[in-house]
Amino acid sequence: MEPIDSAYEAPDGTALPMRVWPGARADPDASGPVAPAPTDRPHAALVYLHGIQSHSGWYEGSSRRLAEVGVAVYQIERRGSGRDAHHERGHVERAETWLADVAAAAERARSETKVERVHLMGVSWGGKLALACSAHRPDLYRSLIMASPGIFPIVDVAAMTKVRVATSLMAGRPLRRFPIPLSDPHLFTENPERIRYIAEDPLSLREVTARFMYESRRLDRLARRAARTARLPVFLALAGADRITDNAATRALVETMPAARKRIVTYAGAHHTLEFEPDPEAYFKDLVAWVDDVERAEPNA
Repeated sequence: MEPIDSAYEAPDGTALPMRVWPGARADPDASGPVAPAPTDRPHAALVYLHGIQSHSGWYEGSSRRLAEVGVAVYQIERRGSGRDAHHERGHVERAETWLADVAAAAERARSETKVERVHLMGVSWGGKLALACSAHRPDLYRSLIMASPGIFPIVDVAAMTKVRVATSLMAGRPLRRFPIPLSDPHLFTENPERIRYIAEDPLSLREVTARFMYESRRLDRLARRAARTARLPVFLALAGADRITDNAATRALVETMPAARKRIVTYAGAHHTLEFEPDPEAYFKDLVAWVDDVERAEPNA
């Protein structure tokens, strides 16, 4: 099971990269998943959002696992990150652009798979984007999945950097660049193989513009506001040894959400990027089980 490199049209008419995992057909007589026949359709679809520094390539393991059980996964690259070569790297004009881009990807997923609504999954920074998106177009989404979401970061931009960002914006220099304060791969994982991968990854985003930083703060407010009204089923996956996000504050927020169904799982001893654990099998199983449970409970919702 490998992804198909594709692209989709954003609302502003520009192209954004996308990796599509079509989803496999379960064959009861086979030892593993097989490629779907042309007439087959996946039983669910999921739009996958990566973090601030990462890109779709970081999350191939979970995407493959979901696709193998018949979930079509649409991994999008945030504009200006990962494999996107058409937009200013590490930049956005308004936070609402991110919301609209995700909605366009969800529309594409719905159109191709013929499902009514798609599951929306966000990891780290992408978790707070997913939460904000769930309130922006709730008609598009069947459930919300957040893995180590960056709603309440422990690692933050230095106070002096915030001053420089504000000064740059007031001086009309929105494209001035600032480092993302996540340069240490050990913040993400203690898996030596993955530490090396992060350190050598040429597609990782290392810096963003002043405008991006300002709009990311606005996205914080949009996400927390969305939590007050979000009624989608929500699955929160937390890493017990997370050094990037505040688990207690995140859990407290999700517990107050008026969601129709909630599941909160903390993986003891795991680090921020659950995907990068030496054995992420329990996490992968929980993702598959969550999608299956929601689909069974709301087959045509």
